[in-house]
Amino acid sequence: MPGPGSIVVASSGLIKVVPGLMIWTLIAFGITFFVLRRYAFGPIQKLIDERRERIRQALEEADRAREEARKLLEEHRALIAGARSDAEQILAEARRVADAQRERVKEETEADRQRRLEETRRQIEAETRRALEQIRAEVASLTLIAAEKVTRKSLDDADHRRLIDEAIGELDFSLLER
Repeated sequence: MPGPGSIVVASSGLIKVVPGLMIWTLIAFGITFFVLRRYAFGPIQKLIDERRERIRQALEEADRAREEARKLLEEHRALIAGARSDAEQILAEARRVADAQRERVKEETEADRQRRLEETRRQIEAETRRALEQIRAEVASLTLIAAEKVTRKSLDDADHRRLIDEAIGELDFSLLER
């Protein structure tokens, strides 16, 4: 057995440099490399390039989709802002119309009330005149009856008329007209 400081050199056939084997190994490597390069590396590189191109196109499409989504979002926000503005305008217009209608109804109601008051006033005045005419007629009739009783005789039409006119002239109807 070798001692603690000795180096053992193993002799193996794989480690030995054999010039003939080396040449055949290089020739086999070159043929394999040529065949692989001709039939494998080209199609593999082509597949890699195609995949790289598909990835690049997918990234470009994703960028375009992201930009389009951003534009759509901005348009959506603008539409929402426009809708809010339109809604506020519609509400303001509705309030204005409601106020105008309320004012118009108030004016119409006041005009109707004034018209009814005036009509009632005219009716009261007409009724007052009618009542005064009836009172005058009654007073005239009562005056004739009283005059007949006082004079104890019948008066002719001229006397009746004169007595009626005197009695009515003496009466003060101004208090009743109020």
